[in-house]
Amino acid sequence: MIIDLHAHSTASDGTDSPAELMAAADAAGLDVVAITDHDNTGGWEPAILARPEQLTLVCGAEFSTVVAAPTGTVSVHLLGYLFDPQHPAIVAEQSRLRDERLHRGLAIVAKMVAAGVPISAEQVLDIAGGAPVGRPHIGRALVDSGVVSTVDEAFGSYLAGRGPYYVPKADTDLCTAVEMIGAAGGVGVIAHPRGRGEYRALTFDRIKDLADHGLGGLEVDHPDHDEAERAELRSIAARVGLLTTGSSDYHGHNKVLRLGQETTAPETLAELISRTSGVIVPVGPGDSPA
Repeated sequence: MIIDLHAHSTASDGTDSPAELMAAADAAGLDVVAITDHDNTGGWEPAILARPEQLTLVCGAEFSTVVAAPTGTVSVHLLGYLFDPQHPAIVAEQSRLRDERLHRGLAIVAKMVAAGVPISAEQVLDIAGGAPVGRPHIGRALVDSGVVSTVDEAFGSYLAGRGPYYVPKADTDLCTAVEMIGAAGGVGVIAHPRGRGEYRALTFDRIKDLADHGLGGLEVDHPDHDEAERAELRSIAARVGLLTTGSSDYHGHNKVLRLGQETTAPETLAELISRTSGVIVPVGPGDSPA
């Protein structure tokens, strides 16, 4: 059984629509795929409706969070699975984060325009297509305008975290997000906990504390992790009783990642599901997530 628990659609910063993501997952031979767009659940309904009969869909989202570290606050992404999308705290926080992403994205674009970079706010909003604005949308605008060749190149220069155009955003406190997902009947798994600077904040003691507050797992098998990091994370997970998942973090053409590139064991998925309240998202007569 091939299980990929981290994939993005055009509901955030992927390039496949939710329906195209379902088709791509099926074509890649997946048995299970999770839709985990950034800070929203807008892709759930179209993905559910487009899901091939033989493909199981896990509904989720990737929450933008922050945590304190000796060098300052560190951005950490938290995957939430099978939570109630209508839970008041989820609705309020995702609405706030969408607004935060929009204001931050437009502020980055304004800095670039002021410096003579040939892109525009209208161009970025058109690329986002109503999805929460993210830096990959700006990266695609930079590619379309001939400023860089790839989105990855844009992140290495114009969109770098310490670059001249960077603008921070007010993300959710990590522990608060873990508890919020749990209160909504879901389970949280930290995404790529060693891939993007998170090691500065996600010490053993911090992870243990998060587990005490309801964290369910760590995304261990991820394209950003080398073998030593995977071994370290498996050891931490075993010591504090966390699940270990594997996922591609697929974004369509925005990143060179393949669906099913990293996978989760069937018994891990079964245990993850058992820790949730089994939320079913109503779509229409006879329709529900598998």
